[in-house]
This record gives sequence, structure tokens and C-alpha cells, in this order.
Amino acid sequence: MKHDLIVFAEDWGQLPSSTQHLIKHLALNRKIIWVNSIGLRKPQLTLHDIKRIYDKLTQPKTVSTSSAPTAPFKTVTLKTIPAPKSKFARWVAKKLMCYQLIPILKQTQLYQPILWASLPTVADLCGALGEYGVIYYCGDDFNALTGVDHATVSQHEITLVAKANLILTASMVLYNKFPKKKTQYLPHGVDFKLFNHPVSRAYDLPNNARPIAGFYGSLSHWLDYDLLNNIIANNPDWNFVFIGKNTFSDSPFLDHNNLYLLGEKPHSSLPQYSQHWQVSLLPFINNAQIKSCNPLKLLEYLATGTPIISTSFPAVLPYKSVVDIARNATEFSMSLQSIKTSWHNTQTIDTIETSKRSQQIALSKQQTWDVKAQQLEQWLDAL
Repeated sequence: MKHDLIVFAEDWGQLPSSTQHLIKHLALNRKIIWVNSIGLRKPQLTLHDIKRIYDKLTQPKTVSTSSAPTAPFKTVTLKTIPAPKSKFARWVAKKLMCYQLIPILKQTQLYQPILWASLPTVADLCGALGEYGVIYYCGDDFNALTGVDHATVSQHEITLVAKANLILTASMVLYNKFPKKKTQYLPHGVDFKLFNHPVSRAYDLPNNARPIAGFYGSLSHWLDYDLLNNIIANNPDWNFVFIGKNTFSDSPFLDHNNLYLLGEKPHSSLPQYSQHWQVSLLPFINNAQIKSCNPLKLLEYLATGTPIISTSFPAVLPYKSVVDIARNATEFSMSLQSIKTSWHNTQTIDTIETSKRSQQIALSKQQTWDVKAQQLEQWLDAL
């Protein structure tokens, strides 16, 4: 029999994370208890945090989902103390979560369950839930994330690493942080069918005969806005489209006539944009978080076969044969103008660009979430 899973991660149903993609595959033949986020920092007196607290307090404790057609799949929302600091607060949080969760686990009758932690703050629960083993799935450098209580999270992570039987990392930078004897590198996969299968053009993409350079993802601190404002201003013959939530109180962009901020879109609709713009952008700033990340959108961009221009960071370097890596605004603009020339001459696109497109698609097709889940199944079976 397969080990069942108790998964601690972000709130289920948000924009699909790597954990959600992997667990959807694993849930086909094992029971899953998914525990919504128990937090990485203490709440503050902001409208966002107050609303989040209210949602947590008013949500049903358990909800059955249809994400796993052959095995029970429940999402659980626990009332707890987010990212507790003191020993006493950690003890109270642990007792509070166990009181709520253990009856659900007993009722579900899990088989030799493995505790899967995508958040370091799960550390204190290890050993308290009758689990067979512990997996720490590390997709980010939590010590570099903005809005995280770094000192507290770091203490939790040290404890979790010591207790984990298996550590999985999404990037090689993260892999090199942890003990090699129990760490495996599991880079992100891609929903190849979703992003490669041709779909119709989104109605709200600009349609003014100019090529489009696009990006989707949160407009947060990890984008290089000085670089972007320079590129947008210096390429008035291009439209620049950004899809995602603005996490700032004001716009991080200057006033540009060729800039289109389209807001948040469902993940399933993103191919209607990325298949129909002429360039996909990865304009990240050079910081510790980006050095450790492996953005899901990289493989999604590759699956469309659309040209990609990116700043340099470790996770993109293995794809430098098919991605234009630009060191500054001048090199970004040079790549844009080269791609624009090919776009205007669609009947005579050179063999180099055609070959690059084919390589992009081939590389992403080898790295589907199904492939990643099969590798993961082997490691789970070996525990």
C-alpha cells in the first residue's frame, strides 16, 4: 500500500503552487489531508491581515474536494498562533493544532501517513501526529522572503531539517543548503498540455499592430522596476503587458502609454495571453530570493514556444541556449528589436529561431508534473 499524506502548505485553491501540482498527482492513489497555511509571520493590523484572520475563523474546519477522483481528499483549516516565537507560544500552538487535527486523522484512518511540510513552521508538529516519516519540501529561501518573520522561521527550519527523513528542493541553490545524505533535487514541472495546446487569444490583449512583451505573476519586490521602466520607455514600438496582483500601495511603474496592467487572471486562462504575445519576460531583480527560486512560469513560458528574455539567475542558466539572457536595459532592447524583426517577417523566419522554438517545447515536454510525480513516488516508496 502507498503511504497516505498529511500536507501542510499554503491555502488550497490559491494560484497552483508546485506543492499543489505534485499532491494532485499523488492523490490519485493515496488519501490526502491538506492543512491550509498555518502562517509564516504574526498578523498585523492591516486590512489584508484582518480579512485573512476572519476567513480563517469562519471557514469550516474540513472540506472534501473533488481534486482526487479515486481517494479521499480533505482540506483542513486550523485555528492556531501563526509563527509562534516563544517556547510557551510554540507549545500552545502545537497543543491547539493537535487537538483539532488528531480526531480528523483518526476518522480518516490514514495508512502509515507521511507528514509533508512545505512551511518550516510545521516543525513542532513532527512526531506528534503519529506519522511514519517527515518530508520537508523547500520551494523557497524562507530567510529571504519579504513579509516573513525571518528569525522565527529560521529557528523552525533548523528543527524541521533535523527531524525530516527526506528534504526536497526546487533549486540547486536550496539543495546546497541542506544535508546531502537526505536531500534530493526536485525541480518544478509544467502542465505541458495546458500551455502548449493552442487556445484563442484573450480579448483584453492590446490589438494595435505592435508586438507584445508580457509577464504574469505578482507585481512584487522581486521585479526590477528601474530596468522595466527604462525598457518600456525606450521601446515605444512595443506593448508591455503585466498580469497579476499589484502588492504595492501605488503603481511601481511610471506613466507609459504602451503599458497595460491587466490585473489578476485565473491560472487556466494564462495560455490565452502567453501564446499570443511575442515575448515572455522574466525581469527579476538580483536578490537572495531570486537566486534560490525556480519560477514555475519559466517552464510554462517554454511550453508555448514563445521567445523569452530574462535577467540572469541560477535557475534560468540551464536554458540559456533557448532563452535570451540580458544583463541590462540595452541588451533587453536589442533582443526585443531582433524578435520584432522576425515577427514582422513571419514568412521568412530564419532556421535558428525555428530551431530555438522547437527546443523550448521539447525541453518543457520532458518535464511535466506527471514525470516529477513519478520520481517523487520512487522516493516515497523508499522511505
